[in-house]
Amino acid sequence: MRVHLHLILAAILALGATTATAQRHEIYNDRIATLQVVAGDDWLSPPVTYLNSRTPIIISFDDLTHEYSRFTYKVEHCEYDWSLSEGLFESDYIEGFTEGNLIEDTEQSLNTNTLYTHYRLVIPNEHCQLKMSGNYRLTVFDDNNDEEPMFTACFMVVDPKMEVGLQVTSNTDVDINHSHQQVAMEVSYNNCRVIDPTSQVKTVVLQNSRWDNAVVNAEPQYTMMGKGLKWDHNRALIFDAGNEYHKFEVLDTDHPTLGIDRIRWDGSVFHAFVVPDEPRPNYIYDEDANGAFYIRNSDNVENNRLTDYVMVHFQLNSPYEAKGKLFVNGNWTYDQFLPQYQMEYDYDTHCYNGQMMLKMGYYSYQYVLIDDNGRPTIMPTEGSYFQTENQYQALVYYREPGGRTDQLVGYQQVHVKF
Repeated sequence: MRVHLHLILAAILALGATTATAQRHEIYNDRIATLQVVAGDDWLSPPVTYLNSRTPIIISFDDLTHEYSRFTYKVEHCEYDWSLSEGLFESDYIEGFTEGNLIEDTEQSLNTNTLYTHYRLVIPNEHCQLKMSGNYRLTVFDDNNDEEPMFTACFMVVDPKMEVGLQVTSNTDVDINHSHQQVAMEVSYNNCRVIDPTSQVKTVVLQNSRWDNAVVNAEPQYTMMGKGLKWDHNRALIFDAGNEYHKFEVLDTDHPTLGIDRIRWDGSVFHAFVVPDEPRPNYIYDEDANGAFYIRNSDNVENNRLTDYVMVHFQLNSPYEAKGKLFVNGNWTYDQFLPQYQMEYDYDTHCYNGQMMLKMGYYSYQYVLIDDNGRPTIMPTEGSYFQTENQYQALVYYREPGGRTDQLVGYQQVHVKF
């Protein structure tokens, strides 16, 4: 019966809303590692800031070499679906320069087995100030190599012209107090002039900042003419509750720390083995960071350049191989289901195994199963329980009458624990 409910829910969601896939930080070159995009110092939330606020967007990354590279960046405004805003001039959304700006804040790693150079960029800065709310895409290029694109980072800027109310309950239409969570939302237009809500107002609802299963433009049940929109017991806004994220912390290479079974040296690199994850037939609360990560070392001093890289090994014990491809997922995988994040099943030991090179620090993660249609689902051994602590985010975009772009005019985040 439980599987049947999941199939029904998937069909309902397919009819009620679309899923966003375009907003993802993307790394194009293997030299780039540990890309972080954070609003101020809030590493537990998505990269959302407010227009004209004092909270900057901070973008940092490592280039896995000690050779200096002349990295420049380009900033582009995007529509609600992350397509480029073709109706705008650069001067509409940027004061200063949209491209060719040099990243000057750099420092080389010190006393690390893996050599790298750390780069840091703050938006806004003296060369580039944002004038308009909305979605933004920043691309970094290597000017020393024919302006080769290295990566793309995405962030959002809010001009709070509309009010957004967000609530979450375990009481859903397809599953009463079992394995799902229901989001309710209300949007008040305030002074924004809305003639046609369907074309002028766009919405995105996220669970734990994930864009791979985001619900885009769920149809509201109530349209209050000239006042706002309301979603109440909306079937498109029912999410699998999932389970608490797993977590581990590697702070040094001398001894294991949180969630680490052992650490060994193979003559060229350190290996950290995460305590094997077991099937979870019941819900047990365990505080986690919902996919977020934080780079640090045991001294928590000069984390950016004194923190080393280690090869991290994951293991999920499972009595069977699930149908589909299994991936480790967190904010640090950028919702990308790429080969380096995939787990392989071992029939002899009845477990999934995976490994990846990571900078030391705190990591929270989950296992996501991608079905044959490319849709993310819950790994059956992980379970889905309505009590699971989750964060939900709502983004509201508005295009004024005769406007040339979608502006981000409403944002709300709620923390749910039943």
